[in-house]
Amino acid sequence: MRSRPLVLLAAATALLCATASPAHAGVQPGVTYPGEGTFYGATGVGNCLYDATSDIGIAALNHTDYDNSRMCGAFLHVKGPRGEITVKIVDRCPECKPGDIDLGERAFARIADPVAGRVPITWQLVSPDIGGPVAYRYKDGSSQWWCGIQVRNHRNLVATLEVRTGSTWRQLPRYEYNYFVSENGTGCGSDIRITDVYGETLTDTGITITPNVDQPGRAQFTKR
Repeated sequence: MRSRPLVLLAAATALLCATASPAHAGVQPGVTYPGEGTFYGATGVGNCLYDATSDIGIAALNHTDYDNSRMCGAFLHVKGPRGEITVKIVDRCPECKPGDIDLGERAFARIADPVAGRVPITWQLVSPDIGGPVAYRYKDGSSQWWCGIQVRNHRNLVATLEVRTGSTWRQLPRYEYNYFVSENGTGCGSDIRITDVYGETLTDTGITITPNVDQPGRAQFTKR
């Protein structure tokens, strides 16, 4: 298998390219999903716009379950014919069918013989051990007039991101390339509040508009 090309969208065109979430319930905790596992030359770089990594536990999720980048950074425990592994979703597999996961080569070797190429799998959303607090990254091109904010190093699936606007909070839409975007700059550089799929909320202050730098928050989501 081979990695899919990554298209980086300029801020000027990003406003036209937001993708609505598909009309399905989305991946939920406590549910076991069936599918097929394949593999590709994963590096950690992909549609989720993360950095390259030497970690073997990475994978690309099928387009349907990727759900407009909702699953970026999610940890999935995958079981195959001869083993199991927990992987982090870093990319989207546009040609994969619902339920399918395209694992990194070394991750696939943990669950099946690579010679097989394609194998039946089951998988679940999990809440693993993870070190340090959540982190935030402002996208290149971010300013007081437009900004994109990405959440990194989160134990649990991030459901929403809000920014403070005076005495209220504004929820930002999430784009397919895994940034929450303020199209007119409202809330850029202000307090940030994120909520995970279990309903837990973390609020952070002092996250400045400094593009391409990971800025740590003060806490991590609770292990479930």
